[in-house]
Amino acid sequence: MSVDIDELAKRLETQVLEDAKEAFSETVIEYAYNPRNMGEISDADGVGKITGTCGDTVQIQIRVENGRISESGFITDGCGTSIACGSMLTEMITDKTIEEALMITSDDLLRSLGGLPDEYVHCSVLAVNVLREAIADYRELRSNKQT
Repeated sequence: MSVDIDELAKRLETQVLEDAKEAFSETVIEYAYNPRNMGEISDADGVGKITGTCGDTVQIQIRVENGRISESGFITDGCGTSIACGSMLTEMITDKTIEEALMITSDDLLRSLGGLPDEYVHCSVLAVNVLREAIADYRELRSNKQT
């Protein structure tokens, strides 16, 4: 009996997606499989990078124009949940002032994603902490340019 590798891969992918639908919201699945703003942006005004306790590393870059975050990007070596969190967060901060972006909490991110299982909540905390690092980097770089 010959096994078609492509067919086997397709069946496996379908099963993985069905299993994910039992644990994650449609929004989490959409943002994990179709991430927005994934990748680095050139000449970023601020960059944050943290490796979480789970071992996932997330990096966020921001570009600020006229006092607002005009562009952001993220990269991660983490799981689909880390991808979904980075993706959603970069969308949430677009067109926000630095102060507005700093007010975003992991609970806000969780609500936007439709929640996460308890064992994945740390991914939202990690993403928000990385954003705060990127903003701190932006402020430091801006401060150094003014002196």
